[in-house]
Amino acid sequence: MAKTLLRTDNIVKDYFVGTQVIRALKGVSAEIQSGEFVAIMGPSGSGKSTYMNLLGCLDKPTKGKYILEGEDISALGRDQLAHIRNTKIGFVFQTFNLLPRTTALENVALPLVYGRTPRRERQKKALAVLEAVGLSGRAHHVPSQLSGGQQQRVAIARALVNSPKIILADEPTGALDTRTGIEIMSLLQSLNSNGITIVVVTHEIEIARFAKRVLRFRDGRIVGDGNMDSDSE
Repeated sequence: MAKTLLRTDNIVKDYFVGTQVIRALKGVSAEIQSGEFVAIMGPSGSGKSTYMNLLGCLDKPTKGKYILEGEDISALGRDQLAHIRNTKIGFVFQTFNLLPRTTALENVALPLVYGRTPRRERQKKALAVLEAVGLSGRAHHVPSQLSGGQQQRVAIARALVNSPKIILADEPTGALDTRTGIEIMSLLQSLNSNGITIVVVTHEIEIARFAKRVLRFRDGRIVGDGNMDSDSE
C-alpha cells in the first residue's frame, strides 16, 4: 500500500502589495503518495507555481498546514526549512541554474558541500548520479561545453545526489526543443519507475502526459485531479 509522502490541508497563501491583499492560494488540500508522478497544470496566475514553492519549502503558507513525512513543515523556522530543502527535496528548474565556470561534477556535488560531506565521498556520489543520467563522460565539462539537454541532465543529477524523497521540477523542458524535452521527461519517468516521487509544473499537455496523475489549478484552487484522459478540458 502506498504511503502518504506529503499532504496540504486547506493551504492559503496571501501576498501583500501595498495595502492590497492578493490571495494566490485559496484553501488547497491534496495528498501525494510516495512513488507518484504528478503533473501540476494551470494557466498563468492559477497558483501552481506558488503551490510548488510551498511544497519545496521555499515559502510558508499564510494559513493551513503542510505535512511532509508526518512533520508539520508550516511550523518550522528558516534554518530548519533549509535543512529539509537540502536533504529531502531535489529541485530542477527551467533555466538549469548551473554555476557557469564549474564542472558538471562540481555542480552536481554542490548540495553535498552544503551538507559537509567529505570530498572523496562527494565525488563518488556525484559521479554515480552523473552515470545514472547518462553523463559520466561529461563530468569535467563546464556548462558552456554542454548542450541544453545535457545541462538539464546535470541539473537532474544534482537534484538526485542527496537521495531526496521527492524531485520538484518547474517547467523542466521550457528551455529545450521538443525532442530534447521528451528525452528529459523520459529520464524523469525512468527515475519514477525506480521509486522516486516526481512532481512537475508544466503548461504543456504533452509533458503532463508523462505523469500518472494531473492536478489542475485555476484561480488559486484545485479544479481537477485525475489523469490526462479522465480530466481533460
